[in-house]
Amino acid sequence: MDRRVSLRTRLRDWHPAPPPLPGDLQALVGPEDPDWFAREVAVAAAPPWWFWTFLLRRFSWLVSVFGRVQVTGGIRQDWLGGPLLLAVNHIGDFDTFTVAVALRRAGVTPRFMVTGGIMAAPVVGPLLERAGGIRVERGTDLAAHALRVTEVALRSGGQVVAYPEGRVGLSPDGWPERGRTGLARMALVADVPVIPVSQWGAHEVLQYANDWGKLRTALRALWRQPALKVHIGPPVFFEDLSPGRVVDPNRARARIAAALTRGLEPLRAGEPRDRIAFADPTRPTTAVAAFPGGVVPADIP
Repeated sequence: MDRRVSLRTRLRDWHPAPPPLPGDLQALVGPEDPDWFAREVAVAAAPPWWFWTFLLRRFSWLVSVFGRVQVTGGIRQDWLGGPLLLAVNHIGDFDTFTVAVALRRAGVTPRFMVTGGIMAAPVVGPLLERAGGIRVERGTDLAAHALRVTEVALRSGGQVVAYPEGRVGLSPDGWPERGRTGLARMALVADVPVIPVSQWGAHEVLQYANDWGKLRTALRALWRQPALKVHIGPPVFFEDLSPGRVVDPNRARARIAAALTRGLEPLRAGEPRDRIAFADPTRPTTAVAAFPGGVVPADIP
């Protein structure tokens, strides 16, 4: 019994060794900060972890077991070696894997923003943290830590993936929600390219609810091989906006949602605009899309 308890404790407390925290960043970490903050800052300042790049390079084919990954669009070659903010619509629990594979094909080594609950999980959380995952503790006093880590990552050439909606989208028609202003505020301050990444199909691999139905939909995807479509769109520009003006983060947020909606439209060709063709009775429909029916007004850049 003691050995089992000891093993459980070791697994709970285990973390891969982080890179050293650079001297010029040590002042960012105070005694009141949680212990994970120093680790994340050190990882954000370091080059991508070799094990993460190895997984992306050698095991991306596993995603294709559940569907046909189709990638359109791309990123300018001269931007691939520098910092990027990549805004992605969130449609299901499998889409992070699809997006990682698509971005790898496009030449990006992504660092994902991840909810605090997943980052706190034993083994999986520490691995995500070491791979460059940025913990997002929404609605708490620690929420601002994600912005600080992201700033370090971008200054160090990191390519950060964020979900503007802040959760799996719950609009009845499946078009992206308006989202939060966090990504928009980062974009206005960071002055780096913001790339919209629209995607569709990953919601057919894993249902919304966390029960045995997830296994059922995954097994069905093995047989059906749904199209896992990802479109990397042209950058969203904010030259006329300023982080100091109160209304501009909302304007930036609207532009990001508009770009994601426009990029999603060809991926949904042949499907209804007012509902999701794939029926998932476990998925709530309690939200409203930023642009219902995928119709973006012409006056939004």
